[in-house]
Amino acid sequence: MRLWLRGPDLRAPRSSWEFCRVYTQLSPLPAPQKILAGWEAISLGRQPVPEYFNFAHDVLDMWAQQEKAGHRPSSPAFWWVDGKGAEVKWSFDELGMQSRKAANILEKVCSLKPGDRMMLVLPRLPEWWLVSVACMRTGVVMIPGVSQLTEKDLKYRLQVSRAKSIITSDSLAPHVDAISAECPSLQAKLLVSDASRPGWMNFRELLQEASTEHSCVRTKSGDPMSIYFTSGTTGAPKMVEHSQCSYGLGFVASGSRWMGLTGSDIFWNTTDTGWVKAAWSLFPTWAIGSCLFVHEMPRVDTKVILNTLSRFPITNFCCVPTIFRLLVQEDLTRYQFRSLRHCLTGGEALNPDVREKWKCHTGLELHEGYGQSETVPICANARGTKIKSGSMGRASPPYDVQIVDDEGNVLPPGEAGNIAVRIRPTRPFCFFHCYLDNPEKTAASEQGDFYITGDRGRMDTDGYFWFMGRNDDVINSSSYRIGPVEVESALAEHPAVLECAVASSPDPIRGEVVKAFIVLSPAYSSHDPEALTRELQEHVKRVTAPYKYPRKVAFVSELPKTVSGKIQRSKLRKQEWGR
Repeated sequence: MRLWLRGPDLRAPRSSWEFCRVYTQLSPLPAPQKILAGWEAISLGRQPVPEYFNFAHDVLDMWAQQEKAGHRPSSPAFWWVDGKGAEVKWSFDELGMQSRKAANILEKVCSLKPGDRMMLVLPRLPEWWLVSVACMRTGVVMIPGVSQLTEKDLKYRLQVSRAKSIITSDSLAPHVDAISAECPSLQAKLLVSDASRPGWMNFRELLQEASTEHSCVRTKSGDPMSIYFTSGTTGAPKMVEHSQCSYGLGFVASGSRWMGLTGSDIFWNTTDTGWVKAAWSLFPTWAIGSCLFVHEMPRVDTKVILNTLSRFPITNFCCVPTIFRLLVQEDLTRYQFRSLRHCLTGGEALNPDVREKWKCHTGLELHEGYGQSETVPICANARGTKIKSGSMGRASPPYDVQIVDDEGNVLPPGEAGNIAVRIRPTRPFCFFHCYLDNPEKTAASEQGDFYITGDRGRMDTDGYFWFMGRNDDVINSSSYRIGPVEVESALAEHPAVLECAVASSPDPIRGEVVKAFIVLSPAYSSHDPEALTRELQEHVKRVTAPYKYPRKVAFVSELPKTVSGKIQRSKLRKQEWGR
């Protein structure tokens, strides 16, 4: 591969089309493999990122051309089922046609321009993927959100992001209407529904009438493409901004190496569309030319998952360790996964016992990966490599991953420290731009030559990384990252709460859950604890996203504090974990 890439013609290509044209001339591989080898060379950091890049134009439209030329397997690019008999199958050509129609809606009906921001808050409906691609085609910055967002969550995100448009479904439309007047930037509201609603434009009706002719905006590789909200230990959720190339090109190598994808594979990831792992499915799957499979499940149902793996020809499967923990508790001997050949997990630590049980019943390894909203996979157990049970695997190219101390000095193998990614002298292209409008947070995440992930770990002499915990207080429950301040703020609105603190607590199914330590106001000190616990839990569910509610509640007389009066969540966390 390195030999083919030598020569002055590949110096600083202006576009990915130019790069692949030259690469194709130099490589003896068949057409699709030539193109993939070109993408992978960039993804691995062996060639510079082109000046211009747009995933919809440079990747999806390229696969549509390969499809027409007969250079791609007959499997669909997108395959959606709802468990009730409904199915949607699109080839890359059909995906291109539908997404161009959606792009015309954004440009001509919603009057959105490149750089404008749009919130996507939809369940696992085909329209989520259509609008995501349409945003790429138009240069509109997409802001995904989970469907469990409350009015308070929506208002904050719309206000701080200054989003000009939102697309959502019937369930959330009333919440958006309730706060629209307080969100002056919001100009266009799209509804995915079979019914109409005053003040909203019906996306499905508009899609039927929209033109299939659309010219993709020419975006630079560094132009913004997406914003994800991430929770922290202090203050409100932060905005993580990614560029056109950070995900679009950054996932190519991991798509083939960690995810084990080929052009004939069908990949299913059970994640919600609002989480970054949905992007971790879209970009590598379609970059490789594979089929993206989606099952619209309103809630996690292990029997539905197992039946789906048995019924459909899914070859590659990914879900969080929590779900695998539930799956191995079922009688797996009742199911046959005839097509399944590669399994992935990430988002939280994987229990070695779960890996062993899954492998015993299926004959398949669980390939763990580690990353953040700010990155593509940082570490992973790549396909074909030795797996050390309990390890996150080795560093994923092009990242230089190290364990460093608090001053950014590299520590020797075996010593515990901060998991960090080298960003100087060259910042990896597959990396977030910044915490938008928050230079203090951006600066605080860097130390010396490194970006500090906020997680602690160690590296062994073979280069395998081992997760040890987080430096901050973020709670990772079933891969949902929950900031304590958000839960504490919700609890504080209840008259029973005088003071409160939130910390993680171990749980055999979810890994860890939210536990609230509450000092009651005098008027509530004699109330029934069980009834009050339920009341407070329901209160949190109403005030903020339901998944954040405290599954455990302890009523205490006082909270541990520093001399300056700051609550020491770390002491509560250590108490819960027996450290």
